[in-house]
Amino acid sequence: MVAASSTSLVGEAEKSEQERQRAEQERQRAERLAAQLRAAGLEPEA
Repeated sequence: MVAASSTSLVGEAEKSEQERQRAEQERQRAERLAAQLRAAGLEPEA
């Protein structure tokens, strides 16, 4: 039987990994949008 605390830690680790992946996807999206703006002759704000 797995202790409740270790199950909770596994759940937290999974949430942390999901959040890391979400943040990376958002960063990539922002980079793509910035590239599109530059291609259109606009300089995105930092």
